[in-house]
Amino acid sequence: MAWSIAEVARMSGVTSRTLRHYDEIGLLPPARIGSNGHRYYEEADLLRLQQILLMRELDLGLREIRAVLDRQVDRVAVLREHHQRLLGERDRLATLVRTVGRTIAELEEGKDDDMAKINRPENLFEGFDPSPADAEVRERWPKAWAQSRQAIETMTTEDQEQWQREVTAQMIRFAEFMTAGTPVTDPAVQAEVDAHYQGVCRFWTPNTIAYKGLGQTYVDDPAFRANYDKIADGLAVYQRDAMGVYADARLS
Repeated sequence: MAWSIAEVARMSGVTSRTLRHYDEIGLLPPARIGSNGHRYYEEADLLRLQQILLMRELDLGLREIRAVLDRQVDRVAVLREHHQRLLGERDRLATLVRTVGRTIAELEEGKDDDMAKINRPENLFEGFDPSPADAEVRERWPKAWAQSRQAIETMTTEDQEQWQREVTAQMIRFAEFMTAGTPVTDPAVQAEVDAHYQGVCRFWTPNTIAYKGLGQTYVDDPAFRANYDKIADGLAVYQRDAMGVYADARLS
């Protein structure tokens, strides 16, 4: 049985324009093209489209998706792998639901003093993706992004939660330096930056430009900056500046 491009678009929610683009780049060619120029897709093509959409959900780029599909030999094994990743993402989202629910409850208990009932600040960030500036890394340093994703996929849920607690604790230490007026060039601050750099190297190894770019992402990216501002206003800028000093001194 074959389905027209319009039928596939309706079933999948993918626009006809996108399906034509997938054909043009060799990602999803139709089973045949009719004498009227219309594209027709068969069951194998629908299964391939499902895999494409699954990998898009996992934030893979089209070039990466094509490479995966072109080298795969066992479709069921690949689907099992995607299934495991989706289960992991489901668990992460469930943790986020608990995190937000807990924050709402604690804030409602202390409405007169917004942060008075936040008993453990690190709990504000449980469930957030620990990947370092993922979108920025993926766009500017694709090899580094691939390395970081590979490292993250080996982490258990407990590993990720422990990592996030460590990240939050480190942000608080940076905030303490900042509020105390400690210059970013101070050896104690730079020692903390070194610990931060070593933590980033668990996922990828940035050079001078990349590490300074990561610091700038903490400032420019609204999600990152909001997380820093929850700890202390101006913290993202302070850490960026400290990372810049470190990069120039240690990574050049």
